[in-house]
Amino acid sequence: MKIKIQHSIRTKLVIMLVAFTTLSVMASWIINNMFMENYYIDNKTEDLIKAYQDIDEILQQDDSYLTYTQKKELASKFETQGISALVVDSELKATFSSGFGITNELLLTRLKDILFNDTTGGNIVQSGGNYVVQRIQDEDEKHEYIEMCGQVGAYNDFFIMRSSLESISDVVQMANRFYLRVGIIIIGVGILAMLIFSYKFTKPVLKLEEISQKMCNLDFNVKYDVKGNDEIAVLGHNMNLLSEKLEKTISELKSANVRLETDIKKKTEIDEMRKEFLSNVSHELKTPIALIQGYAEGLQESVNDDEESRNFYCDVIMDEAAKMNKMVQKLLTLNQIEFGNNYVEMERFDIVTLIDEVLNQANILLQEKNAEVFFDNQKQIYVWADEFQIEEVLTNYVSNAINHLDFEKKISICLEEKENLVRVNVFNTGNRIPEEDLEKVWIKFYKVDKARTREYGGSGIGLSIVRAIMDSMNMKCGVENKPNGVNFWFEVEKDKNSG
Repeated sequence: MKIKIQHSIRTKLVIMLVAFTTLSVMASWIINNMFMENYYIDNKTEDLIKAYQDIDEILQQDDSYLTYTQKKELASKFETQGISALVVDSELKATFSSGFGITNELLLTRLKDILFNDTTGGNIVQSGGNYVVQRIQDEDEKHEYIEMCGQVGAYNDFFIMRSSLESISDVVQMANRFYLRVGIIIIGVGILAMLIFSYKFTKPVLKLEEISQKMCNLDFNVKYDVKGNDEIAVLGHNMNLLSEKLEKTISELKSANVRLETDIKKKTEIDEMRKEFLSNVSHELKTPIALIQGYAEGLQESVNDDEESRNFYCDVIMDEAAKMNKMVQKLLTLNQIEFGNNYVEMERFDIVTLIDEVLNQANILLQEKNAEVFFDNQKQIYVWADEFQIEEVLTNYVSNAINHLDFEKKISICLEEKENLVRVNVFNTGNRIPEEDLEKVWIKFYKVDKARTREYGGSGIGLSIVRAIMDSMNMKCGVENKPNGVNFWFEVEKDKNSG
């Protein structure tokens, strides 16, 4: 089952990164808008306190006057920091001044106003033992300052220092506009960069997802192209190993399953064959046993007292016993061959001479059937096989041909010489075997025409013996219909020096 992907990892990654960038820009804008001004005032306050400490450190010495060099250094420093400063003695005479955007007269006036009128006119930011820092607005100039005043040095001189705040609001607003515009650009560029980054970052992940989906569908042909040694590369390597192991395991399971199915099928076939074998043997033995029992009881009860009748009864009993013995011998032979207990002795012999001997043995039966036999025995052909077992095959083929002979009543035996083989064909005129039964004739007790088989006392084992013999020698045999009859054949190894 394939899981439906609602939101891909690439989309989630882009959204997450864009959201993070947007929040970062917005946070910067909010922080700047809310805290920039206070931060600026705090820094200015620190600058004023540091300037006070620099002056106080010099004036606390025994010589409480500032030298020219000291005044120059302090003035340069204060100018750099944007601080205007004025120090006066007890008689309000200036001992140090550093004007930056404001005159000494204005500073002195402001100092007098603080000293004599006890007014500050601003919001106190910080206070110490000898000073106070406040935020004031000049009503005349409409300017805003951070101001520090108090006493300094060993003689407690009066001082006042200022730093302008008039540009801080404009700076904050300008910074906010700058952050907003730059933020929009950053977000736009960030989206593009994140799309590219997310594509490269998620490409191997999506490839692994594709491989895993194919693995779910038991397709193990696709492999991950491992590059680098990061976590994704290790994951891809492990996916490849997992794919190979799964493919091998599934292959082994399928092979084991096929073997199991084959074993089960074979066991079922064996069981069926055993049942069929018992049924066939019982059926084949039932008739002769019944005859033997019936005629034996007749002799015992002296149904017929004349000698001719008794001889007839005895002949029937002996004949049926011989049939039973013959069938049992054939079954033992077949069982021995099928279980590999027979010994195959390969020897060189003339197949033509062997066929002649088999035909001579069957001569009486051939004459009884008025059979016309055709066999070209003018040329010797030597082969390699077990002569005794090949004789058994030929005997079964000739007997089968005699028993099913019909129409013109012709039997033809011909040899086909191939490069390394000799094929022996035994043909007889008569009814053809139904196509669906051609391969069944090799099965034990199988009879195409049961009525006719009973006529000549056939047991249906002969052709099974033929197939077992040929299989034991790793040679082929077969049967085929001809227009006016049936042809049985088998092959044996040809002697290289023959012909």
